Amino acid sequence: MHAYLGGISKQLDCAPLIIGGVADHVHILARQSRSIAQAEWVKELKRVSSLWIKERAPSFREFAWQGGYGVFSVSTSGLESVEHYIATQEEHHQKQSFQDEFRAMLTKHRIEWDERYVWD
Repeated sequence: MHAYLGGISKQLDCAPLIIGGVADHVHILARQSRSIAQAEWVKELKRVSSLWIKERAPSFREFAWQGGYGVFSVSTSGLESVEHYIATQEEHHQKQSFQDEFRAMLTKHRIEWDERYVWD
């Protein structure tokens, strides 16, 4: 799935730098194109990858991405630490759940949210 998402992103002119994750979420570090809005990029990543995964096996026919997502910008000086973070997802999530991690990230960056609209 990660390699496939990278291919989709590349076709959308958003060069992927690293893609990783665990069973319940994925992180994509990519260079955002000037020719596609972030919402459209995410929509296409989800749409195309959903079609692809459902064709792999009968057990994947019910696969669906959650409705929401988070997009954060990263400065050039922060790329290395974000790449490391994405590369070590399995290790990281042995200590902290995805939900707790996401809440902490929103809090750290002073982003207000409503729990009713964050999780599917």
